[in-house]
Amino acid sequence: MIRPQLAADGRTVRLPIADRVEPLLDALAVAYAEAPDDLGALLVHHAENVAAVDHAIYGHDVPEYERAMRAATADGSREALLAEAAVAGLDDLLDPDSAISFADRITRLAAHIRHRTNRSPRP
Repeated sequence: MIRPQLAADGRTVRLPIADRVEPLLDALAVAYAEAPDDLGALLVHHAENVAAVDHAIYGHDVPEYERAMRAATADGSREALLAEAAVAGLDDLLDPDSAISFADRITRLAAHIRHRTNRSPRP
Protein backbone atom coordinates (compact mmCIF):
# COMPACT_ATOMS: atom_id res chain seq x y z
CA MET A 1 0.00 0.00 0.00
CA ILE A 2 1.22 3.51 -0.78
CA ARG A 3 2.09 5.30 2.45
CA PRO A 4 1.71 9.09 2.27
CA GLN A 5 4.52 11.11 3.85
CA LEU A 6 5.86 14.62 3.92
CA ALA A 7 8.26 15.43 1.09
CA ALA A 8 11.84 16.28 2.05
CA ASP A 9 11.14 20.02 1.72
CA GLY A 10 8.17 19.72 4.09
CA ARG A 11 5.92 21.66 1.73
CA THR A 12 4.11 18.83 -0.04
CA VAL A 13 2.63 15.41 0.63
CA ARG A 14 4.53 12.63 -1.15
CA LEU A 15 2.93 9.40 -2.38
CA PRO A 16 5.97 7.17 -2.96
CA ILE A 17 5.53 4.67 -5.79
CA ALA A 18 9.15 3.65 -6.49
CA ASP A 19 8.55 0.25 -4.94
CA ARG A 20 5.80 -0.29 -7.54
CA VAL A 21 7.93 0.79 -10.49
CA GLU A 22 10.87 -1.51 -9.81
CA PRO A 23 8.94 -4.82 -10.19
CA LEU A 24 7.23 -3.44 -13.29
CA LEU A 25 10.56 -2.59 -14.94
CA ASP A 26 11.99 -5.95 -13.91
CA ALA A 27 9.02 -7.83 -15.41
CA LEU A 28 9.24 -5.77 -18.59
CA ALA A 29 12.98 -6.50 -18.92
CA VAL A 30 12.45 -10.24 -18.41
CA ALA A 31 9.60 -10.29 -20.95
CA TYR A 32 11.79 -8.43 -23.45
CA ALA A 33 14.67 -10.86 -22.92
CA GLU A 34 12.33 -13.79 -23.55
CA ALA A 35 10.66 -12.37 -26.69
CA PRO A 36 12.40 -9.20 -27.89
CA ASP A 37 10.64 -9.05 -31.27
CA ASP A 38 7.15 -9.45 -29.81
CA LEU A 39 7.65 -7.07 -26.91
CA GLY A 40 9.55 -4.61 -29.08
CA ALA A 41 6.61 -4.47 -31.47
CA LEU A 42 4.21 -3.91 -28.56
CA LEU A 43 6.41 -1.12 -27.20
CA VAL A 44 6.59 0.60 -30.59
CA HIS A 45 2.82 0.28 -31.03
CA HIS A 46 2.20 1.70 -27.56
CA ALA A 47 4.63 4.58 -28.21
CA GLU A 48 2.70 5.45 -31.35
CA ASN A 49 -0.56 5.40 -29.40
CA VAL A 50 0.89 7.61 -26.66
CA ALA A 51 2.14 10.09 -29.28
CA ALA A 52 -1.33 10.13 -30.84
CA VAL A 53 -2.89 10.89 -27.45
CA ASP A 54 -0.40 13.69 -26.83
CA HIS A 55 -1.23 15.19 -30.21
CA ALA A 56 -4.94 14.93 -29.47
CA ILE A 57 -4.58 16.55 -26.06
CA TYR A 58 -2.48 19.48 -27.24
CA GLY A 59 -3.96 19.84 -30.71
CA HIS A 60 -6.56 22.59 -30.71
CA ASP A 61 -8.36 21.20 -33.74
CA VAL A 62 -8.94 17.68 -32.37
CA PRO A 63 -12.53 16.93 -31.33
CA GLU A 64 -13.19 15.55 -27.86
CA TYR A 65 -14.50 12.23 -29.15
CA GLU A 66 -11.22 11.65 -31.02
CA ARG A 67 -9.21 12.42 -27.87
CA ALA A 68 -11.26 9.84 -26.00
CA MET A 69 -10.79 7.25 -28.74
CA ARG A 70 -7.02 7.78 -28.83
CA ALA A 71 -6.82 7.57 -25.03
CA ALA A 72 -8.77 4.31 -25.10
CA THR A 73 -6.41 2.92 -27.75
CA ALA A 74 -3.39 3.84 -25.63
CA ASP A 75 -5.04 2.24 -22.61
CA GLY A 76 -5.49 -0.94 -24.64
CA SER A 77 -1.87 -1.11 -25.77
CA ARG A 78 -0.73 -0.41 -22.21
CA GLU A 79 -2.88 -3.28 -20.96
CA ALA A 80 -1.37 -5.54 -23.63
CA LEU A 81 2.14 -4.63 -22.45
CA LEU A 82 1.24 -5.32 -18.83
CA ALA A 83 -0.27 -8.66 -19.80
CA GLU A 84 2.80 -9.60 -21.85
CA ALA A 85 5.06 -8.70 -18.93
CA ALA A 86 2.78 -10.72 -16.61
CA VAL A 87 2.35 -7.78 -14.26
CA ALA A 88 -0.66 -7.93 -11.98
CA GLY A 89 -1.83 -6.31 -8.80
CA LEU A 90 -0.43 -2.81 -9.32
CA ASP A 91 -3.52 -1.09 -7.97
CA ASP A 92 -4.26 -0.94 -4.27
CA LEU A 93 -7.71 -2.17 -3.39
CA LEU A 94 -8.74 -0.67 -0.08
CA ASP A 95 -11.52 -1.82 2.17
CA PRO A 96 -13.57 1.03 3.68
CA ASP A 97 -11.53 1.23 6.92
CA SER A 98 -8.22 1.29 5.02
CA ALA A 99 -9.54 3.94 2.63
CA ILE A 100 -10.63 6.14 5.53
CA SER A 101 -7.27 5.65 7.23
CA PHE A 102 -5.43 6.55 3.99
CA ALA A 103 -7.53 9.69 3.51
CA ASP A 104 -7.05 10.63 7.16
CA ARG A 105 -3.25 10.35 6.84
CA ILE A 106 -3.17 12.57 3.75
CA THR A 107 -5.46 15.09 5.43
CA ARG A 108 -3.30 15.23 8.56
CA LEU A 109 -0.13 15.75 6.53
CA ALA A 110 -1.76 18.48 4.42
CA ALA A 111 -3.08 20.21 7.55
CA HIS A 112 0.42 20.08 9.07
CA ILE A 113 1.86 21.78 5.98
CA ARG A 114 -0.86 24.42 5.88
CA HIS A 115 -0.46 25.14 9.60
CA ARG A 116 3.34 25.50 9.27
CA THR A 117 3.18 27.77 6.24
CA ASN A 118 0.59 30.03 7.90
CA ARG A 119 -1.66 30.06 4.90
CA SER A 120 -5.04 31.54 5.46
CA PRO A 121 -7.86 29.12 4.71
CA ARG A 122 -9.71 29.58 1.44
CA PRO A 123 -13.21 31.05 1.68
